[in-house]
Amino acid sequence: MNQQALSAFIWSVADLLRGDYRQSDYGKVILPFTVLRRIDCVLEPTKDAVLAEHTAKTAAGINPEPFVLRKAGQTFYNVSKLDMRLLMGDQDNIAANLYAYIQGFSVDVRDIFERFEFAAQIDRLAKAKLLYQVTEKFARIDLHPDRVSNHQMGLVFEELIRKFSELSNETAGEHFTPREVIRLMVNLLFVEDDDILSKPGVVRTIYDPAAGTGGMLSIAEEYLSEHNEQARLVMHGQELNPESYAICKADMLIKGQDVSNIVFGNTLSDDGHAGAKFDYMLSNPPFGVEWKKVEKEIRAEHEQKGFNGRFGPGLPRVSDGSLLFLLHLISKMRPAVDGGSRFAIVLNGSPLFTGGAGSGESEIRRYVLENDLLEAIIALPTDMFYNTGISTYVWVLSNRKPDHRKGKVQLIDASSFWQKMRKSLGSKRKEMGDADIASVTKLFGGFTEAQIATLLDAGGKEVGREIVVQGGRSPVAPESGKVKFAPLSRIFPNEAFGYRTITVERPLRDEKGAVVVGTKGKAKGKPQADGSLRDTENVPLGEEAEVYFVREVLPHAPDAWIDHEKTRTGYEIPFNRHFYVFEPPRPLADIDADLKQVTGRILEMIEELSA
Repeated sequence: MNQQALSAFIWSVADLLRGDYRQSDYGKVILPFTVLRRIDCVLEPTKDAVLAEHTAKTAAGINPEPFVLRKAGQTFYNVSKLDMRLLMGDQDNIAANLYAYIQGFSVDVRDIFERFEFAAQIDRLAKAKLLYQVTEKFARIDLHPDRVSNHQMGLVFEELIRKFSELSNETAGEHFTPREVIRLMVNLLFVEDDDILSKPGVVRTIYDPAAGTGGMLSIAEEYLSEHNEQARLVMHGQELNPESYAICKADMLIKGQDVSNIVFGNTLSDDGHAGAKFDYMLSNPPFGVEWKKVEKEIRAEHEQKGFNGRFGPGLPRVSDGSLLFLLHLISKMRPAVDGGSRFAIVLNGSPLFTGGAGSGESEIRRYVLENDLLEAIIALPTDMFYNTGISTYVWVLSNRKPDHRKGKVQLIDASSFWQKMRKSLGSKRKEMGDADIASVTKLFGGFTEAQIATLLDAGGKEVGREIVVQGGRSPVAPESGKVKFAPLSRIFPNEAFGYRTITVERPLRDEKGAVVVGTKGKAKGKPQADGSLRDTENVPLGEEAEVYFVREVLPHAPDAWIDHEKTRTGYEIPFNRHFYVFEPPRPLADIDADLKQVTGRILEMIEELSA
């Protein structure tokens, strides 16, 4: 059964719920039942052996758990004599038997169903006389991993969550990230580490502080197993949404991961992996979400722990907590002497430039760039996410940069690397194909400047595109056509994004126009500043403030001076400015000709109406 057919089958359960449940509540039933059936199918082949072992060890007065786990061949088990098929044999006692079956699971599985608040749904379905029908429906499908792979199962959960989110007007993007975006991020993480990751028996750790249903962790594991079956990726994560946490934990259980590494709670206010360090990290934190609810805890950590905590460099404005996740991940980087770390995080445009010199956002960017942590920023196409069509960017950070990257930042404009989807999913109308992901990965891995060459025919229509790397062959224009170039990959020194904000003062003058001078203290004998004429200028770090001032300010205001005590250092990354290509306006003669043509057509239409 393919993923679409499986989703449709599970979705058909909604027909049973219609009338007794609001559409927005369908997920409260369908998601936990899907997880239950998946786990039920995984344990089915070893069910008899597990029961026999449990009975024998219990009778001998021995703790049966380690022996039962070995028989189950999993990191979880169920010691109830029931399973979902046997539940069908006693319709009158379905509720009590289903409760008993759930209680037969090991602790981690019971925790999953507690997060789903499954007991409340069993009770509600029983009262509506729907419990047997719903259970019977799920008991008929085979969700064993041999029939439905972990990858397919992940897609099923994402499809279901998307549908439930649409029905309840929630944002599906809070729960998961498009798979092709994750594949790109995983490629960027691992592309320079192929030699290390190909070694037999290599073990690495990966962490996602906003894990959702676990899609990022799962795709990272798939990538590594495809390239090296003997490699092992130990997954860690934290998730705030109870249902997403439950699905993520269930997925990790079935994959044999240590589910104690998946923690429930708010990452920013209650770090579930305090003190831990990781080799790799991935995250797509919510865009533009305020952190007012946890402001007290975060400010306390910033003020009391400083750089010994997670938020030492500064705090962004309360209306957007994206950069808090960036700082959180930086705090989880393994020291460079122990091998270092690399991570990729998806952010919107705001963290690139919001906040002037001295602001929390600017200080965070300053810390990242002055400590040479930023490797690259990649602009993604718009309309890539399920809940927003805005511009998004993947930041790649590392404290183990190779020598050729040290002191430099690569910017890649991948906003044109997309194909239109056959059917939109929420705000998602575009997707990146395998070739697009490969092209961006190659640009990052090659660490070279490049342009995108668009080939135009004689009529100005696009007939092809080529990537031209620095020093590479230039494409040949079509006959009678031309080639249009635009920057695609650019490399800058870290200090290129820094500036000093200088305060320019002008003298205060009295009614006669004479300069007012101070009479007391340090100001005695010095011109007094006129606050209404005060201005600021941003001077690139690579230029002396006085040189800039003499060239740009004094010719227009000969009486001005710099108040050096107010000078502040700031950092911003004006991504779009570095990829802007000026296109001269069309010749006036062409515009006039078009206007005359349109005007003539309008006059003809008016004459026809008059006739």
